[in-house]
Order: sequence, then C-alpha cells, then structure tokens
Amino acid sequence: MIRKTEQRSVEMNSQLTLHENGSFHIRNVTDLSYTYFPLCNPFGMKSAISPAFAGDATVDHNSFLLMPTSVEDLTHSLMRRHVFFRIDDAYTWSITGMTAHQTLTPDRVDLHGDFLVHKIVRANPHFTCSIESFVPSHDTYQEWHKITLKNTTSKPLSLKSVIGIPIYGRSADTLRDHRHVTSLLNRVKIAENGLINHPTFSFDERGHVLNKRHYGVFAHSSHHTRVQHYYPTLEAFVGEGQTLLDPDVVKKEIPSTHRIGDVIAGYEAMAGMAYETVTLHEHEELSLVIALMIGDDEVSLHQARPVSVTQFDTLKEATQAYWKNVLAPLQFHFPEKPLNGWLKWVTLQPELRRIYGNSFLPYHDYGRGGKGWRDLWQDLLALILMRPEPVRAMLINNFKGVRIDGSNATIIGDRPGVFLADRNHITRIWMDHGSWPFLTTRLYLDQSGDVALLFEKATYFQDQFTHYTKQAKQDFVPGENVLKTHEGATYYGTILEHLLIQNLVPYYHVGAHNNIRLEDADWNDGLDMASNQGESVAFTAFYGQNLVALAKLLHQLHGQGITKITLFVEIDTLLQATADYDVTAKNSVLQHYFETVKAGVSGKTRQYETLALAKVLLAKGEALLAQVRENEWLEEAEEGWFNGYYDDDAVALDDVKQKHMTLTGQVFAIMSGAATKKQVDKIIRCADTYLYDQTVGGYRLNTDFKTVKTNMGRLFGFAYGHKENGAMFSHMAVMYANALYQRGYVTAGDKVIKAIYSHSMDLKHAKMYPGIAEYYNPKGRGMYPYLTGSASWLILTLVTEVFGIKGDLGLPVFEPKLLLAQFKEETTLAITTLINERRVTVVYDNPMRLNYGDYHIGNVVVDDEEQAFSRTRFGVKLLQKITGDRVVVVLKAK
Repeated sequence: MIRKTEQRSVEMNSQLTLHENGSFHIRNVTDLSYTYFPLCNPFGMKSAISPAFAGDATVDHNSFLLMPTSVEDLTHSLMRRHVFFRIDDAYTWSITGMTAHQTLTPDRVDLHGDFLVHKIVRANPHFTCSIESFVPSHDTYQEWHKITLKNTTSKPLSLKSVIGIPIYGRSADTLRDHRHVTSLLNRVKIAENGLINHPTFSFDERGHVLNKRHYGVFAHSSHHTRVQHYYPTLEAFVGEGQTLLDPDVVKKEIPSTHRIGDVIAGYEAMAGMAYETVTLHEHEELSLVIALMIGDDEVSLHQARPVSVTQFDTLKEATQAYWKNVLAPLQFHFPEKPLNGWLKWVTLQPELRRIYGNSFLPYHDYGRGGKGWRDLWQDLLALILMRPEPVRAMLINNFKGVRIDGSNATIIGDRPGVFLADRNHITRIWMDHGSWPFLTTRLYLDQSGDVALLFEKATYFQDQFTHYTKQAKQDFVPGENVLKTHEGATYYGTILEHLLIQNLVPYYHVGAHNNIRLEDADWNDGLDMASNQGESVAFTAFYGQNLVALAKLLHQLHGQGITKITLFVEIDTLLQATADYDVTAKNSVLQHYFETVKAGVSGKTRQYETLALAKVLLAKGEALLAQVRENEWLEEAEEGWFNGYYDDDAVALDDVKQKHMTLTGQVFAIMSGAATKKQVDKIIRCADTYLYDQTVGGYRLNTDFKTVKTNMGRLFGFAYGHKENGAMFSHMAVMYANALYQRGYVTAGDKVIKAIYSHSMDLKHAKMYPGIAEYYNPKGRGMYPYLTGSASWLILTLVTEVFGIKGDLGLPVFEPKLLLAQFKEETTLAITTLINERRVTVVYDNPMRLNYGDYHIGNVVVDDEEQAFSRTRFGVKLLQKITGDRVVVVLKAK
C-alpha cells in the first residue's frame, strides 16, 4: 500500500524509528519545535509534556496543577517541570536543557514514546539522564516522573539535586485575569517530602466559592531519606533578580527556614525541594521519583503515597498494560511494519478525544472542556468497532440532546444525557448536526443487529429556544431541560422518531436555490458568515443520503415483521407530500411545524404503515439527491465538479471558470450517490489538478479564492493553506477516501490514505510524532495532533472499506477492496477486529496474487468450517453470525 518509511532524517540529524508495536524513537528530538505528548487516563487526568518538560496538567478548566500552556509556551515559557542538578559545584544542569551550560554545550536528546509513557534520554560526555513520565491509568489524578542520572565516567561526580515545579493551582481564566490577586489565595503546606497548595477560594467575581482542590508534589530520592530544604514560593526559589534558568537555591547554599507542617500564604506556589549533595562513583545511578497530584482533600493526597521507585515501576507496568488492552481489539497486519505501528497511534486518537474533548492540549488552547455535538457522534464510530459494550447506552443518552424542532444542544455536559447551550453561551445552529446521529446509529445497527434500539425511548432537549433557535420563549423557566407535553408530563419519543425529526426538518429548511440553509455553519466551522442566504449543497446531499438509507432501514424492519411505526402526531406535518422544487411551500410547512411544537407536544401518537413511511422518506431523499445532481453540477469542457455552497449574497461559491473548488462539495455528492459515474470521474481528475499537493500530504480543502469573503466565513480571513482555508485538512481528506471507496474507486481512495501516511511519517516536513494531525500547514507541519475526527474516519475506512469488514443488521459482510500492492510480496493480508462482538482475525488469502477488480470471494472459512453466503455488490454476506476466532476469505479470479 505505502512505501517504506522506517527512518527519515531532518535538519541536525533528527531521526524517527517506528516499530510495529507502536513504540518509537526520535534521535535529537529537540531539533524539532512545537512537539508534545499526551499523558492521561480515562478518569479525567489530562496532561501534555514536551521534550523539555513544558506542558500543563489538569482535571478540568478550573483545576490546573501546572500553568495552562499554549503551543508557543512550549518553547518560550520557563514555567515547566524543572529538576536541576548542581554538577561538581561548577555549573547548573537541568532536565529541561535550558541552562546556560547546556545552551553552550548541548546534550544529545532522544525521545522514546510508548502507550502512554514518555521517556527522554539526555546524554553528554559526563553522564546520562533518563526521565520517564506517565499518568497512572487507575482512578486518580496523578502524574509520575522518574529521573535517573548515571555517572558514565571513571571519575566521581558530585551533584546537588533540586526539584522546582511551579504549582499554578487554579483556573485557566486567571492566567491573565487577576493572576496576582489569585496568588493571594494560596496556602502552601510543607508535608514530609512534599508540598501541598490549597487555595482558599475558587476565584470568580460573579460569586466566589470555597475551593476544594488540593495540588501536591511529592518526591523520593534513592540516595536520601528526606528533603533537606523546602522552598514553597516561586519568589524564594528563584531569588531576587534571577530566573528559572539558573535559580539562586541551585547555585547557592540557601537554607530554608520552613519545616514540615508550616503553611505559607499569599504567594505564587512552588514545589521547591533540595537534597544534600552526594557523590556518584563510576556507573553509579541516582533516581528521583516525583508525583504530581490533584485531590479534593489533603488526606487523599497522602493516601496516594508512598512515592518510590518500586511504586513508580508498578504503576508504569499497569498503565502500559491498560493502554495495550485498549488497543487490542483492532490490529492491522500489513506487511509494512511501521504502517501497523502508525495505525496504533491513529487507533488511540479517538480514545484521546473522549478524554480531552477539544481542549487541554497546547494547540487546542480554546474552550472550557466538554465535547461538541459532532465530535460525540463521530468518536463513537471507532468505539463501535473497538469497544461496543457501552455504545447502546451512550447512543440513547446522546439522543437526549435533540430538540423537537430538529436542532440540538451544542455542548455535552459532564454526565451522560446532560446537555448545555454553546460554550460561549451563544446559541448557534450548525446545519450538519442532524446528519451525524443516523450515520453512527446505522453503523451500530449493522454491527450488532440490535434493531430494538430504534424503539427505545428518550427525552428531548428543551431550553428557551424554538424555531431552530430563531425564537425564544419568554416564560421559560430553567429546570431539567426536557420537553414536556401540554399537560406538563415529560415526553419520551423513540430513537427512530428522533432520527426522523433530525432528517425531515432539513428537507424543508431550504434557501432560494432549494438547498438546505447553511445557518451558522456546517461541518466547516469557518463558514460562519452566511446565515441569511447561505446554503450547504454538500450537506443537502448528506441529508438526502440519510433519508434514502432510513427508507431502506424501514424496509428491512418490515422484513422482520415490524409493519407499523408509532410516532407523535405532530410529525404528520413533516410527512405530507410537497412539491420538491417549491421553496416557499417547503418553508411554510416547516414554519407550521415549528408553531405546532413551540409550546410542547400533545403527547398523542399515531401508527404509520412501515412501507408507506419508507415511501415518503425515499421520495424526499431522492428529491434532495436529484437537486444536487441536476442543479449544482458545474462543467466546462472536460472539467467539472459540484458547487458546494452559496454565500450570503446567494452566489455559488464553487466556480469552474475561475477554478474555485471545494473538496467538501465533492465528498458528499460522491458518498451519497448524488454524483453519477461520469461526474465522479471528472471530480477525481479535477481534484488531482486543483486540490492535490504532495508537499502537504494530499488534497487541500479548497483552492485559493484570493479574497476575504465576509459574505461566507471567517476561514477566508485565514492565510491560505492554514486550517479551514485550503489546508490539507485530514478529516475531509479521509472522508474523500471513504467516499471513493464506497463508489468503487479503489486506486483513487488508496492514493488519499497513502499520501497522508507517507507525509505524516516524513519527520523532515511533518515534524510530528506518529499519528494523524488535524491539518498540515503550507510548510507541511502537522498541526493540532491527537484530537481530530479524522482518526475515527480513517479507522472506519480501513476496516469497512479497505478490508471491507462490515455488517448488515448483524450479519457479517466481506467486501475487500485491497490492491495487490498492499500485499507486497505476500499472498495473505490480515486484520484483527471485532465481528459480532468477538475478537476475530480475518485473513484474506490471495494465492493467485490478483489485483482489485480481478478477484471475487470464492470461499469463506470460519475455524475450518465453510460458510454459506449470498453475494453483494462488492463481496458477500454470510447467512449467519460468526462464532469462531479466525476467518479465512479466499480470493479467486472472476
């Protein structure tokens, strides 16, 4: 599939080695800028760490143990995890590498990354120092480090060890707002071999509350029984006129006046601890173990001890085992071993998104935590494939965020099924939000066969907003935020009912060109300045696809004996026949529906014939697809592509004559089936001509419009090639690959994935650790790593399209779209994945070494037993569920 990329060299000899198990090594890692590594656990501890130990550690927006860190701070801020050594009383050396001595005589610095353990090794002619770091995987808020310094000479080495970790200990809001005032709240207590800061208040001028959080740093030395000196304030640690580059307490003997039990109030907190000078003889090692902790009381911090080398090693082993288990359900077995290792990091990324959301990493320096609606559903795609057990309950809870008018809450609360308004308290409509839940639900249904989910009931979200948030109820009283009937009872609707509302409302919510209104944006958040006359052609196709697929699902339900569907009576307005081209009539129907449900629902239901309902949905879905296919196709001579949007002046954004092209406009037209084969052929050629750029890893999101379009969105204010304005944006690029695979354009789809992988592994240009970035800037640098929806879509594409392992309401389907080049010199290619909730290894046996298009499936064998199947468009569907652990699919010549 992809050329070998085992090692790549960059300026100053940085070099990446990636192993099949995912562990990697970067020589001279400090030659790279803006790199960091996530350290976290599933219980909410979130840290980031750079090779020079910058990065923050927190539980939430209001509980940062270390100072909140943006990407520029990784290089320029001195507020980081410091451990200093005074060497032979001649110079100061630090694990950060920032001292004057190390600037003049740099160490060689190597990074070793694993799941999820970060290790830095610094080496010079006199000693080596390794620093291992991780967040324990169990239910605790801790970050552990082990620093091991080894004398590599034959001469004795005298060293004084000093720990200096600034304790920020408060909300990110106070980084510049009342920064000094909030330091007056600090109460730093000297504990045995540690310090604990317990600020008195959580500072908020809208209403201060007593603070529960305690922030502690504890240490252990292999060569000492106790800390000699404690320095609980930043001011005292650094010294007057000095900085954290070379603090006074390191280069001078400054006795501390503080003793265990003392409390120091009103200054910036510092975990400053100094040990007596010791001498290391030839090949002797000294180890320091440091534990950073967040807890709700002092007792919990003390109970988390002891801090020791043994405890460090025990917790590290458990943490590595935890993450290995997380990744175990999905394993790729390509002949190219670095590719398998890279895919492990991609597989991890959806799990990181569930922990971090879209915040709390240096590039993701926005938001206050929580997760967005779109992220919630797309992150479930990977979870369904890897860990489906909790998905059913999560889906039901997620649907509680749907409003009865088809819109939804935009921010997910801390507890399942709890939803909030926008993070900035600005209610907006992303018109694509209603499209994602069905895609995710359909994947779950196909994988599990659990159609009973569709008839589970859930509440609807209700706040003051109605009419797609365009109106507000003046008499609304905040409460439990659930939809009520006119009699005041909580209303429950089926999951199927929620899905129908989400996909029927947009059908009527169209603009002047009969495409669904853009509102405040769609998937592309940067298209946020066309709320009056903007339209999204791209998502008109997506909603059309959903309605057609819902119709198919209803036919399947009818085949299972479900002949009637019960729905609330008010939905009848949305099921009436309307002229598909009549924008005014469609808008009128929608306004009538909005008026009907603005004060709640009656609570009455009626039954619909399943096939009659399917017929209505199919007609509306096909009408949307025809609208895109027939009215939004742009063509000139041999070139052609779809218009993706209309701006706020009701003018098409894409333009063949001016060579203005959006990738999003093509992806959903292809994926939905709106595009004909001839149209797809032209799109591929034009995308290769106008959007493909190998230097940034593949297909750009759009061409350069060379104007700041204030009638379209903020993205046109970004420099071209950055973020949503023409970057190689991984999410849409991977969706392009998925769409191409779905339509059978395998070589073109493979080109997309190949380009992303090859570039991501190109350390000289991507300058990132293994994984997939949100986007790649004009210089090719991977930006916003780890927290990107593209990871879920890449996993989904590889499993369900490349390897072709999918389901049809629980029955396994095999539709491989493997190219001969992906087999390398082998005749088999394998993947380990979940099928019918069993961990199964699927082996594609290609004894004749046939390329895609030349083979079809000849036999399917499960644990040596031949399976019966029926043929599908691209493969076969088994007639029963899999009960074995190994499946061999034999490819034969057509």
